Amino acid sequence: MATVREIYDYLDGKAPFRYQEGFDNAGFLVGRGDREVRRVLVSLDITPEAIDEAAALDCQLIVAHHPVIWGQIGQVTDDTTTGQRVLALIEHGVAAICAHTNLDAVEGGVNSALAARLELRDPVPLEEAGTDESGIPYGIGRVGTLPDGPVSLPEFAQRLKSALDLDGVRALDAGAPVHKVAVGGGACGSMLPLVRAMGCDTFVTADLKHDLYLEARALGVNLLDAGHYSTETVVCPVLVDWLRAGFPDLEIAISRTQSEVFTYL
Repeated sequence: MATVREIYDYLDGKAPFRYQEGFDNAGFLVGRGDREVRRVLVSLDITPEAIDEAAALDCQLIVAHHPVIWGQIGQVTDDTTTGQRVLALIEHGVAAICAHTNLDAVEGGVNSALAARLELRDPVPLEEAGTDESGIPYGIGRVGTLPDGPVSLPEFAQRLKSALDLDGVRALDAGAPVHKVAVGGGACGSMLPLVRAMGCDTFVTADLKHDLYLEARALGVNLLDAGHYSTETVVCPVLVDWLRAGFPDLEIAISRTQSEVFTYL
């Protein structure tokens, strides 16, 4: 039977934690490394609902994308939401491994999965950070082309909504047909200059501010905000596949409690 540490080491081989950004806190964050694991819950976030779900399913481990602990904390008490979650994990005997910006950057991770959902052809990193041991480049974001040539922005927006099961997207039509597309799962708006430098006509990301829409219009780049949750939850089935391949005896489930935190009214 696999231990938490063995699962961490395996994930470190798939999406090396040394690839994470300097601000990040990805890694083995809660629990005992020698704890044996029979069941794993995969989730985008470690919420109170996900912890309760893991406990109800008798999971010994949650593998998530977003870190359950951000930055330095001076105490773990029920006075803070972070403390409440960490205490709940410990009290239920559930460990936490969080693969964040390392999973964004690695080939096959968040941005590869997002590019695949949009059927982008020949995707490459938007910002190459290095190459792995096999010489494969890694980095945040992906750039590729549509397989069937240029389409209008409204047509592409419909494809995006269908691919990610969205009720709507926030879109800026800069007047360019959609053909060479950049994607950045989560909040990647600051990469807009790179998108333009790569010759992209369209950028799909999330959490965009007003000034970025103005900048995109000035640059002639179509801009679509498809939501943080929706652009990143595509990686959960990838994590399940990785874990099943590495540990065939594990029981693995994707959280049924995770969803977009807001609705369109």
